[in-house]
Amino acid sequence: MQKARNSSKYKYQSRQRTQNSHERIDLLEMEDLTTNLDGDVEIVCVELVVGATALPHFVHPEKAIYLFGPEDGSLPQEVVDKAHHVVYIPTHGCMNLAATVNVLMYDRLAKTLDSIDDHAQVIANRDNKNRLRVKESCD
Repeated sequence: MQKARNSSKYKYQSRQRTQNSHERIDLLEMEDLTTNLDGDVEIVCVELVVGATALPHFVHPEKAIYLFGPEDGSLPQEVVDKAHHVVYIPTHGCMNLAATVNVLMYDRLAKTLDSIDDHAQVIANRDNKNRLRVKESCD
């Protein structure tokens, strides 16, 4: 099996990028994330709760704070009671927290597609070595 070219370089860069990152990130401890929010911020709990709205039917508020339950439990009832909205992701079984966050944030993005310029989005986010283009149709 051939070793990937430059793999050791990427392994080193990856280690350096995250090494001691806890020293560069400001942490703020709060008793309650739901207090002292601006009046136009809506609380959205993401949890498997009876009466919750399925994510495909949910309209995301312009300004929101999303609260997710832990992988091994649920949000406290008093937090759910403060929520403007409670949503769940319809699945068979449950998802881990990272997957849940990714699905929810993608849903929010996907529902704002009318404000996305496809060309600009691709150019801004693709790898600098990616020069692929979709072949123009021959209609």
